[in-house]
Amino acid sequence: MDATFFFDPACPWTWRTSRWLVAVAEARGLRVEWRAFSLAILNEGRIAPEYADALAASGRALRLVEALRAEGRHDDAGRFYAELGARIHDAGNPPSDEIVDAAVEAAGLAAAAPALDDERWDRAVRESHDLSYASVGPDVGSPVLMVPGAERGIHGPILTEVPGTADALTVWDSLLPLMRLPAFHEIKRARH
Repeated sequence: MDATFFFDPACPWTWRTSRWLVAVAEARGLRVEWRAFSLAILNEGRIAPEYADALAASGRALRLVEALRAEGRHDDAGRFYAELGARIHDAGNPPSDEIVDAAVEAAGLAAAAPALDDERWDRAVRESHDLSYASVGPDVGSPVLMVPGAERGIHGPILTEVPGTADALTVWDSLLPLMRLPAFHEIKRARH
């Protein structure tokens, strides 16, 4: 894989970053591995009631992502996330079981749908989450990006909008050497 992208489908910042990565992958012929990062795990014991249903639906989706990954079906996982994100973030809907189910159908993954409700995949989701979190350290959220040749992953990049192809490639081309530089730690600015 040329990039591993750990994500929680509930996060709008992650959605924008994923669309950036898809544009870069298409332009450069990169292969992306889609993996679980769980905001529910990150915030265990501290989830406000108004977010519980959305994070539960997101957790169902992440089971399917990890089931597809286990079979090497990275393109299917990416297609599922594209359908899911369009229904959640582009359409302005909170994650729900109905949206997850509709995204599975639209992505042509009905045969894989039993993974959504198979609690045996929860361990794979937690292992994926733990791997991503360990690669960047504490005080981060979704998304996490890892690339070959880098000792650690990064949180982000966090983008306020999806850039056009030229700018998307500029971000990628600037980010890769930093990620692979052992001395590089962080670039950050306040949100606006």
